[in-house]
Amino acid sequence: MSLLITLAAFALAIGVLVSIHEYGHYWVAKRCGVKVLTFSIGFGKPLLTWQRGETQWQLAAIPLGGYVKMLDEREAPVADHELHRAFNQQTPLRRMAIVVAGPLANFLLAILVYWGIFMTGVDITLPRLGTVVPGSVAATAGLQAGDTIQAIDGEQLGSWAEVQLALIDRAAARAQVGLEVDRRGERQTLVLDLSRLGNEAVDGRLTQHIGMLLGVLRVGEVQAGSAAALAGLQGGDQLLQVEGKPIAGPGAFVAAIQARAGLPTRLEVLRAGQVRQLVVTPQAIVEHGRTIGRIGAGVGMDIAALQSLQQQKRYGPVEAAGRALKQTWATSALSLRMMWRMLQGNVSVKQLSGPVAIADYAGQSAKIGLRAYLEFLCLISISLGVLNLLPVPVLDGGHLMYYSAELLRGRPVSERVMELGQRVGVGLLAALMVVALFNDITRLVGG
Repeated sequence: MSLLITLAAFALAIGVLVSIHEYGHYWVAKRCGVKVLTFSIGFGKPLLTWQRGETQWQLAAIPLGGYVKMLDEREAPVADHELHRAFNQQTPLRRMAIVVAGPLANFLLAILVYWGIFMTGVDITLPRLGTVVPGSVAATAGLQAGDTIQAIDGEQLGSWAEVQLALIDRAAARAQVGLEVDRRGERQTLVLDLSRLGNEAVDGRLTQHIGMLLGVLRVGEVQAGSAAALAGLQGGDQLLQVEGKPIAGPGAFVAAIQARAGLPTRLEVLRAGQVRQLVVTPQAIVEHGRTIGRIGAGVGMDIAALQSLQQQKRYGPVEAAGRALKQTWATSALSLRMMWRMLQGNVSVKQLSGPVAIADYAGQSAKIGLRAYLEFLCLISISLGVLNLLPVPVLDGGHLMYYSAELLRGRPVSERVMELGQRVGVGLLAALMVVALFNDITRLVGG
């Protein structure tokens, strides 16, 4: 059932996003008087076709994209009476409008969906820290458990998601970050030094890497005579680190213990306000043909503490529209900055995700609920818009580059240049897809 939900959520997301993108091209092409021959969702052999007016609409076998085929002399002979409706006969500005309409449709979809989310109620998590790992980057900056982050570099923030995105952006630039926090009613100004972070730390788990966590991970029942009991672990202990690495949740802790069967493992816990260092040796057991470690203790998040951070906010139509525009713009700008910093070598290429990872995210968000799935849809729609505007031949941005050059030079780019650009563009996209798929496979194999 879980696999079916993932596949259905992925198929729906791709279908919606590709349809919106291609319809943007289609709609503007029709307004410019260009004849549209085919509107296809998917590539390859058509599985389902129907005629509507002068356009053939179809669903094709490979659902990872789509296209709009227009009348064009470069692809087939065009009758004299229809020359004025050929794409290649349009002015550069009209062609640019048709090309840019696809990505703009993706941005518009995100704005409209965000607008609806902000009006009906958006769930936010307050940025109040539950755990600051001793000796971490966060602790060195002077952050303490209970601090509420209010601003980063002067920008007022109201949710944990906003804090995470702002820190990822600064971490990619290896910046020193100015924090304003509320500590028991008093405003404190701190400096968080992200200049020494490695590329592997700049990802969605950045706050975990630097030792600032929302939740409080506690030990539950400890079995008598177990490895945990022999190590001195007690119920109520707050778990901070395993083998020097911060632990964000129960799943991460269990995975870390399972991977160290029979190996002495260093734990750092907080008990009665004092940090304690313990060493536990997980008992090796065989489960489903695999040897894993167990210590005989339950762990879990402090649910009451997490629930106290949850709020829901609703906005009126005008304010919601403003926030939707701001969210779409901020996400687009962050995507571009992260791409640039990846080229600079400041962000690992391991952050690239392919269709397998996207399908997994689609399934996870669908299981959480409609609002989470819609937010996922917005994020992918924005990413699709940004990606297509990159000045890479074969993408919409590459065509914009050619038509801009034609507008400036007064004549089209030569067929030789376009053919060469096509080869380079296909090569770049193929390399990008290989890296993304490799990352997907690595994540699957790595658990």
